[in-house]
Amino acid sequence: MAAVEYIVIVVAIVVVAAVALAAFLIPRRRRGQVEAPPRPGVDYQPGVGDDATAPVEEHRAPISDVTLPEPVVEAPVEEPAAPAVERPEPAAGRLVRLRSRLARSQTSLGKGLLSLLSRERLDDETWEEIEDTLLTADLGVAPAQELVERLRTRARVEGIQSPEDARTMLREELLALVDPSLDRELRTERHVEDGRPAVVLVVGVNGTGKTTTVGKLARVLVAEDRDVVLGAADTFRAAAADQLTTWGDRVGVVTVRGPEGGDPASVAFDAVKAGIEQEADTVLVDTAGRLQTKVGLMDELGKVKRVIEKHGPVDEVLLVLDATTGQNGLVQARVFGEVVDVTGIVLTKLDGTAKGGIVVAVQRELGVPVKLVGLGEGPDDLAPFDPEAFVDGILG
Repeated sequence: MAAVEYIVIVVAIVVVAAVALAAFLIPRRRRGQVEAPPRPGVDYQPGVGDDATAPVEEHRAPISDVTLPEPVVEAPVEEPAAPAVERPEPAAGRLVRLRSRLARSQTSLGKGLLSLLSRERLDDETWEEIEDTLLTADLGVAPAQELVERLRTRARVEGIQSPEDARTMLREELLALVDPSLDRELRTERHVEDGRPAVVLVVGVNGTGKTTTVGKLARVLVAEDRDVVLGAADTFRAAAADQLTTWGDRVGVVTVRGPEGGDPASVAFDAVKAGIEQEADTVLVDTAGRLQTKVGLMDELGKVKRVIEKHGPVDEVLLVLDATTGQNGLVQARVFGEVVDVTGIVLTKLDGTAKGGIVVAVQRELGVPVKLVGLGEGPDDLAPFDPEAFVDGILG
């Protein structure tokens, strides 16, 4: 009996082991196949293979709703924006403003003269008042006496019957005094024979607006489609080169500069050299503002001009004068004229004074014409001098 029970127990153990082994081996063979990864949007259930019942469709999410990771893109390094290059106003448009601005500043002069000439009786006292009015306007003694004498002669011969007659006569005589026959052309064109740029040397004392005038003149030339190079030869005044560079950058013009306190003649020489290499049309050279009493500095200005002339002749020497300084400007003009051969005058702040007679006086003093006038503080307030517009501005 014991043997039978032993056999039954052994058989039971063998059966249980066989069932367990079968349960273990059959799934392992199925899982030996390569299973596909779960599809996006489908719920994955462990133990369910490709041959199992397909998942219920309502568990599938639309592909468009799947959020994919954003690609990592490095932000580009931003380069500093280049300053915008301005397009200056053509010189022709500036002439329109000349008459109106002169009329505002010279009204007292014109009205005073017309009022005196329109009197019923032009006696000696009236003519003395006319001469005093002209002297107050900085016309100068000799030009004032000359103008009065010519007006007296015409009034005696032709007569003045109306205010309009007085205006016509005064206009004609003032215009003759300003002398429209003078050559006011600004020589800024490149030399055709050798391709050398025109060289313009700008001189004047401190405070006349010389560096600003150079910057404004560059704008005039750029408006005429000229290629310009600036020379910052004012190496003594702090930030003068920076000021000129700023003017140049605004219109896309190169500025040649040197170390502060360096040799101005060397900077001027390098500026002209750069103009030749770049085939520029014009080189504008700014110089230090020099007091006419400082002989050493004036001699240095002569040196600057001589060094530039190693490249070729200087085409223009422009003397910048402040119109509000009156007769003192004549002293400056005289001394500068002795050091360098001034070819033209630039009168700044002409719209801020009623002393327009300085135009005639300075032309008489140097024998050279006023070529440019400054009419305000704006960047395009520099214009070619027009004798007729000037006289009409005086008369209003």
